[in-house]
Amino acid sequence: MDIEEGREPTRALTESECWERILAAPYGRIAAAAADEIDIFPINHAVLDGAIVFRTAAGTKLLELTIRQRVAFEVDGADAAEAFSVVVKGEAEEFDRDAETLAAEDTGVTPWAPESKDRWVRITPTGVSGRTFRRR
Repeated sequence: MDIEEGREPTRALTESECWERILAAPYGRIAAAAADEIDIFPINHAVLDGAIVFRTAAGTKLLELTIRQRVAFEVDGADAAEAFSVVVKGEAEEFDRDAETLAAEDTGVTPWAPESKDRWVRITPTGVSGRTFRRR
């Protein structure tokens, strides 16, 4: 226990607090694996119907998600008072049905990279956890 504060220095976030931070984060990172390699990619994301959605292009990230759909998604952040980290574990899948794509486009996700990102991916969560702690 932190003697100065009279409380634990690290606290688990509730699921609701985790989703608040995911919604507010300007970007996140996705960890994907194929064969014996693990890669981490920065992504711009949104939350749609309880899932995380993002745009991508054909390439390593999409190929890895096709080979092995289990992924981890992470956001973190800090201000002067506290820092946090949230991890979502889940299944990633590409989607391209018109209604789903239109709904995803309505989220306003705009990739930072200048290349065309014409593919949509959804991460359906199987678990969400997070922690926060007071900064010194």
